[in-house]
Amino acid sequence: MAEDKKIKITQIGSHIGRTEDQRATLVGLGLNKRHRSSVLEDTPSVRGMINKVRHLLRIDEEAR
Repeated sequence: MAEDKKIKITQIGSHIGRTEDQRATLVGLGLNKRHRSSVLEDTPSVRGMINKVRHLLRIDEEAR
């Protein structure tokens, strides 16, 4: 991964009815309500968190 690379994610699905670990993952990504966005560093740990709740997220273009 390139240095200083960022990724923008937006929550599009609700956390209601999801397991506790999926809710905690959303909070860890800086999200807690639908249509909120977060810009994070593109690291393997962040990619793993995104992969866990990918059905609730939209990955926007990668920010610089």
